[in-house]
Amino acid sequence: MADILLQERTDEGILILTLNRPDAMNCFNFDLLAALDDTIREANLDRGVRCIIITGAKAGDDPKKWSFSTGADLKERRTLTPDQVRRFIFTIRNCFTAVEQVRVPVIAAINGFAFGGGTELALACDLRIASSNVLMGLTETSLAIIPGAGGTQRLTRIVGIAKAKELVYTARRIDAKTALEIGLVSRVVEPDKLIDAALELAREIAKNGPIAVEQAKFAINYGSEACLGVALPLESKAYEITIPTKDRLEALAAFAEKRKPVFKGE
Repeated sequence: MADILLQERTDEGILILTLNRPDAMNCFNFDLLAALDDTIREANLDRGVRCIIITGAKAGDDPKKWSFSTGADLKERRTLTPDQVRRFIFTIRNCFTAVEQVRVPVIAAINGFAFGGGTELALACDLRIASSNVLMGLTETSLAIIPGAGGTQRLTRIVGIAKAKELVYTARRIDAKTALEIGLVSRVVEPDKLIDAALELAREIAKNGPIAVEQAKFAINYGSEACLGVALPLESKAYEITIPTKDRLEALAAFAEKRKPVFKGE
């Protein structure tokens, strides 16, 4: 199982996770979901992790054949009983929710095809960067099912209810340009620049106060689902957590001394 999800750690505390089933277009089976879920949950406890990047392993040198993930492993799905399918949906939904709720920001570096669960994983990430060869979409209705790993809910919150309905009802596949236009991704780069672009963004995040970034994510994630009367006090509580930290005092000292702060997540 260790090889099904590749892990790389940079000196800045950036954890790069690569879905590693390129011959199967990085589609999700039980083993890959278990590896991803375990790794994400461990990152919650590892204070040295400041940002996570998720991408897909490349199949050869031709970008036209690359895949972020094409969703559920349909070969495995054909062997499952209805009860096992229910177990799979429960597993993938919980895994992607863990990605959404992990304490640090997560960047989806989408390279190539991202269909069904592949798009749903990207939606669970905080930020999405796409390579120019991307083709993505929630294609489940073409298989007589619906998105089951949060796609109907997260897509709606990102692109709006009308556009989400259009994309889900039609099972339409969209290219990177369209994804950028509707706000599904925030940036499009050439395939050979994707990881560099994701790392650049991750470094911008990782240089800031880790506790502050963590609390900002918490406030945005949970405040956006609440009325303003609840969201503003939630923001205040999140702010209060940063006040007694050593990092806040370090930031003030660095400002006075005209140097870059050295944050330790304390």
